[in-house]
Amino acid sequence: MILKSFETKQMLEAILGSIDEAIHAVNSEGITIFYNSVAAKHDGMVIEEVLGKHVLDVFPSLNKQTSTLLKVIEIGKPIYQQAQTYKNTNGQFIDTVNTTLPIIVGDRIVGAVEIAKDLTKIKELSQKLLELQEKVNSQKAKPTSILGAKYNWDDIISVNEKMTKVKELGRKAAKSSSPVMVYGETGTGKELLVQAIHNSSSRKKGPFIAQNCSSLPESLLESILFGTKKGSFTGAVDRAGLFELAHGGTLFLDEIHTMPLEFQSKLLRVLEDGVIRRVGGIESYMVDVRVIVAMNEHPLVCLEKKILRSDLYYRLNVFFIELPPLRERKEDIVILAHHFIQKYNYQFSKLIIKINPQVIAQLKILEWPGNIRELEHTIEYAMNMIEEEDEIKLHHLPTNMNRQKEVEKKSVKPFKLIIEQTEKNLIIEALSVSKGNVQKASLILGLPRQTLQYKIKKYHVNTDF
Repeated sequence: MILKSFETKQMLEAILGSIDEAIHAVNSEGITIFYNSVAAKHDGMVIEEVLGKHVLDVFPSLNKQTSTLLKVIEIGKPIYQQAQTYKNTNGQFIDTVNTTLPIIVGDRIVGAVEIAKDLTKIKELSQKLLELQEKVNSQKAKPTSILGAKYNWDDIISVNEKMTKVKELGRKAAKSSSPVMVYGETGTGKELLVQAIHNSSSRKKGPFIAQNCSSLPESLLESILFGTKKGSFTGAVDRAGLFELAHGGTLFLDEIHTMPLEFQSKLLRVLEDGVIRRVGGIESYMVDVRVIVAMNEHPLVCLEKKILRSDLYYRLNVFFIELPPLRERKEDIVILAHHFIQKYNYQFSKLIIKINPQVIAQLKILEWPGNIRELEHTIEYAMNMIEEEDEIKLHHLPTNMNRQKEVEKKSVKPFKLIIEQTEKNLIIEALSVSKGNVQKASLILGLPRQTLQYKIKKYHVNTDF
């Protein structure tokens, strides 16, 4: 039996009305054609107040740029998981997260439909909880520290081949309890990778503790890592160190090459036998800690400079993972930029959906010495500069970006690139003289063989002569 058009419409409305999600549909002119009871409850409205009316008449705090429904009709593309805050006609603030889709018939956009999750009650409850906590806690109370890792493999966003191999190696490392050494320039996402390893390991329910070694004075290193015994020095109390706190979990030591050489030997001893002793104490503690370290300078260079003990290097270098800089994974720049736009859309309650092609071209030619962190801050700055627009344009970028572009127009290369090119040329010349013999080439250049091998790999130098 074929249902009549009216009956089909009634059945469709009944189905949509029974769904436990807020659904709001408009035609191509922005007039509401469907609005279910869940949406009405979220918005503090009555269905009849919304049906047949323009979305901006019912929600006057929105405009063509901030309404996800009108924006989808304009661009013809879906917008997923977009936070939105607006007022209804009664002056109430509504907080939602929306997924909005265009309604397409043939090749024509005839409207848009939005599925919204209400965050208003959650936000109100959170605010009440904060207010209660403020009453209970003193004004001097500090935020509670979190002994955990929040990032997973899905948070490592990339289509780059090198990064795919990094993630593959990281997943293998997660199945082991062996030490991991991570190398990458500042801002390449070393801690993000380390947290992903921890969260996919058998220790994921244990603590994750991160410590930047360069921020610790030498006099405090031992007490911070190993703890103290009461009375061992003036003001000393019984306090567990980071190794004890990380028992059963992961201890991440960043910039380990900044540790004094003498202390590196103490760290090596703990890695070997798993036993620590608090400063001033006589009791020893057996700890079960997976140690992961990171460096922003290549370990072979650190060995050459004698700022990293070779025995510690060989103990830690079971899994070695090298993160490529952003300039070597430029295909990731656009997808990372859009990821950061989505992040700051939520934080700033904005609706930026596009990056001007001129901006994309500019982002791709920059060298990004600060890597992904610098790119994120650039997007954050641009989104702070945007007011009513929905697109990041050149004039929204930081002024130093334009200055860098002018430098590149004048063909002035950064100092680091000149040094790298000179190194590469010298290595090629030495390998040519030695007919591809790396050992002889290292003697010609006066470099340790390991260092030369690292630079050959870094500059992709062919050794077939």
